Amino acid sequence: MSIHIAAPSGSIAETILLPGDPLRAKFIAENFFETCQQFNAVRNMFGYTGTWKGNRVSVMGTGMGMPSHSIYVNELLKDYGCKRLVRVGTCGSLQAGVGIRDLVLAQSACSNSSLNRMRFKGMDYAPTANFELLSRAYNAAVAKGAKVHVGPILSSDSFYDDEPDAWKLWARYGVLAVEMESAELYTLAAKYGAQALAVLTVSDSLVTHELTSSEEREKTFGAMMEIALNAIFPSA
Repeated sequence: MSIHIAAPSGSIAETILLPGDPLRAKFIAENFFETCQQFNAVRNMFGYTGTWKGNRVSVMGTGMGMPSHSIYVNELLKDYGCKRLVRVGTCGSLQAGVGIRDLVLAQSACSNSSLNRMRFKGMDYAPTANFELLSRAYNAAVAKGAKVHVGPILSSDSFYDDEPDAWKLWARYGVLAVEMESAELYTLAAKYGAQALAVLTVSDSLVTHELTSSEEREKTFGAMMEIALNAIFPSA
């Protein structure tokens, strides 16, 4: 067991899905896995291991923001030997051409966080997705007929910004969407020699101010999950 994950050795698969919401992790396990067994409930950060089309896979919530995400991903990589980590979550569009309910595959993750500045002693690091996972996810999305965008995203430390137009600077440089975790996921995966990808559904737009309903998010979330799982297990 690690400090924050009460799972015995061998109870977490090498491949793990990482939604922010622990209740979403429970939903994934109960609705997408053929079998599932809970391995963690510490701080109600639920984690489950099961199978999808006969392939062993786990899912666990990570909370909101990079500090929380970092705790769980560090322990999953260091203490449990996870090799493939796929974030499945939502994001806000920063571009007029990226609509709500579209899919965003984060090729790289910019950030306004100081985490990597501290790590790299003031220097910049470019957190980047694993190309193999990215390529397979893109092909799976195209095959499914999903509207998919590939490019840079922003992992922000703040949800509420005192400057309401701050996002426009990132948009001007081609950043597709904003969320709060992927830069740390990509950095830690690189550190530990693992594969990582963020597969995101656009839930709102900072450009048009559109919002998806809870029902719409549930439907598009299902499509996102199928694409993510097919990217992880292409021969299933």
